[in-house]
Amino acid sequence: MELLAPAGNLEKLYYAYTYGADAAYIGLSNFSLRARAENFHGDQWRRIKEVKGDKKLFGAVNIYFHNGDLSKLQESYEYIEQYPLDAFIVSDLGAASLLKNRFPDIPLHLSTQANCINAEAAKVYQSLGFERIVLGRETSLDEIKAIKDAVPDLELETFVHGAMCIAYSGRCFLSRYLSDRSANQGDCAHSCRWDYQVNSLDLALEEKQRPGEYFPIYEGENFTSILSSKDMCMIDYLKDLKAAGVDSLKVEGRMKSIYYAAVTTRAYRKALDALEAGKSDESWQGYKDELYKVSRREYSTGFYFDKEDIEASTQKSYDREYLFLGSVGEKADNGYYELTVKNQIREDDTIEYIGPDILFIEDTSFTIVDENYHPVVKADHGKTYFIKASQPVEPGYILRKKRDPDCAN
Repeated sequence: MELLAPAGNLEKLYYAYTYGADAAYIGLSNFSLRARAENFHGDQWRRIKEVKGDKKLFGAVNIYFHNGDLSKLQESYEYIEQYPLDAFIVSDLGAASLLKNRFPDIPLHLSTQANCINAEAAKVYQSLGFERIVLGRETSLDEIKAIKDAVPDLELETFVHGAMCIAYSGRCFLSRYLSDRSANQGDCAHSCRWDYQVNSLDLALEEKQRPGEYFPIYEGENFTSILSSKDMCMIDYLKDLKAAGVDSLKVEGRMKSIYYAAVTTRAYRKALDALEAGKSDESWQGYKDELYKVSRREYSTGFYFDKEDIEASTQKSYDREYLFLGSVGEKADNGYYELTVKNQIREDDTIEYIGPDILFIEDTSFTIVDENYHPVVKADHGKTYFIKASQPVEPGYILRKKRDPDCAN
């Protein structure tokens, strides 16, 4: 099975490939549903060609297009042609038709936004020229197998890790959570239209017709979470996904950090390699444990086995056990390496390095200098620094430290 990782910008694309992805997916500016991701623009296609190597690259063109959007797409043909894309991820059939006519040699992948969750729909999309379906997250393992049996030569891609939506179109979890009436089964209570007020003392949500009945609001550092869904994690069930006929395992998270992209991609790479090699040992378990060291909500298995777990919102805020500090760049002079700082690093910190094949290495005796090689007691984001580690490091390693629960960092 292919391992497909998210890349919201060039830096994330590099880390996705470096930490084990077979393929990555990016958004093209103005045509991607992750509008707040940096996406790709200008002459970045030049650098992408250097980074990509023999890996695969898929371009998301998955907004739903109005007439004006289609005109902009056609005006962008020459620009899009510069990207070394191996497929377009499309949801809008009008855009799919235009892209197929202009780029006949680039395969079409149906975006999950098209909500293909049954075999008959898959057959129709295949007849329209799609070579792969990115299945809707609501598809169970049994349904995936039925689709693969019905259309064996159609590639199936499915999400295995990352955020889940609390609502999309008719598939809304609010009704089930608040009234035990499932919108997914045609019994929506229209909970989104009720009148609510926030009880600031109890940090709870109260509905007008249910006085005294409180739904929890979880407040954390710089955020408030109301009725948030759990995250998906299927790393323990890759064998089941393979048996069902899945061709590509997709990690969600184009807007998340390079730390998230690296840790999640690496964990699924190790697990997938063990599966493909037929290894019965659990040598990859340490990498799986790292999934609990990135910012995340409670994990669930989504809709793959049943929908009971995912239809109940998370009872916790984001877990943030570790703080992402930065990354190691190219080797410089006198044993120093370039250092990209994302969060402040202090000389008395205990930091850890992680690498594609290095679980983590602890370092308490590193030295950081500024651009003039003058030692500093702290390094801040946005400035030039170099680091000399007391442990062996390489370009592409990531720095982190355990968060102090009593302070912001």
